Amino acid sequence: MLPGGGEQGDRHVAEGATAEGMPGTVSVAAPLEIGAELDWDADAWAEVRTRARRAGRAYVWLNLVEQRLRAVVNAVLRPIYEPVHGEEWVVAAAGPAGHEWVQRAVAVREVSRRKGFLLDPADDNVLSFLTLPQLRELVVQHWPCFEPYYDDRRELELALDELEVTRHVVSRNRALSTTVLDQAERASARVLELLGSGRARTAGQRLPVDAVEELVADRYADVIGVYPDRVRLQRQLPVENLFSGARRLDAVGIGLNLLVQNFSGRRLVRLVESGCRVRLLFLNPASSATRRRERELGLGRGELSRSVEMNIMHMRRVRARLRDQGAFEIQVFDEIPRFTAYLIDGDSPDGLAVVQTYLRRARGMEVPVLVLRGGARRVVADDRPAESGLFDVYREEFEGIWADSRPVS
Repeated sequence: MLPGGGEQGDRHVAEGATAEGMPGTVSVAAPLEIGAELDWDADAWAEVRTRARRAGRAYVWLNLVEQRLRAVVNAVLRPIYEPVHGEEWVVAAAGPAGHEWVQRAVAVREVSRRKGFLLDPADDNVLSFLTLPQLRELVVQHWPCFEPYYDDRRELELALDELEVTRHVVSRNRALSTTVLDQAERASARVLELLGSGRARTAGQRLPVDAVEELVADRYADVIGVYPDRVRLQRQLPVENLFSGARRLDAVGIGLNLLVQNFSGRRLVRLVESGCRVRLLFLNPASSATRRRERELGLGRGELSRSVEMNIMHMRRVRARLRDQGAFEIQVFDEIPRFTAYLIDGDSPDGLAVVQTYLRRARGMEVPVLVLRGGARRVVADDRPAESGLFDVYREEFEGIWADSRPVS
């Protein structure tokens, strides 16, 4: 008896027909050349190498962010929880909301201990086994503890959220597009900057030299940018990029609104604590020059002077929070204001300056802006001595006004 009906089933098969396809029969696969489909051609190898390079590049950024965030969490939360909870301070900091993932980290740590995966004794703690999202959760849960050190919680959260797609792709060895990689690099750099781990910026990093500037060099002295007003300047060169990482900051003007109203007090404190020396020159609110400027702008009597006084008071409060108050000097001048200038690293060849002249009927926000780069540059080198540009002119003018001004106590 054969499977599928035996002899009775064969009676219904037409003469000359085969048994293939009959119910219950088993067909034998045709012999194939084993290994022919396992080889990769040159295009396949190029593709996987590209994927590996992108993933490796993304991993480096993610690793930097995770290490930095872990160090910040350790520095801020450990002194709060460790005195009470000892080695279990991470578990205590996670609280009921993070009980599940922190216990998972504890379990992974124990397994790593037993199997000998802990190669560095410094990693033998629960914090080292928390992932980037879990570290982010600790920061969000304890934001009041981090707020004295960092300004914008929302900006930090958004930057960390942007890294989630990249982290997911890299952890699962999926293909990473150039768009996602670029986004991850920007977000990582932003997180590291927000967490205060970046190096001091040079003028080239604040405002990179473009092809046009390379070509014309000193044709326009050291002017590298002209903007019709301050709004368009800030689109190209945000205040944070302008002042962050500065080693020296000299500013002169009526109220210095570009700095006072757009760069927070906390950031100024961190800037000075990191080694920056600041000198601010305000127009004396009680001077006749202030009243004359009020008339030019059509303002009410005392309106401009009150605004300048508020800015000076704000800067005094910033100075009061510093350990070295001598690094943050505030003075006032009585002369007629002719320009406002912000000189960043003005004592170095890679300094940057933002300059505005005062117009009779226009406020500072509406006045054209010049951006200057310090240091002489030439397309063709020759034996002629380098000529000083506008940067040196405004720097000397600042020093002259500073010498004739009075300190604010």
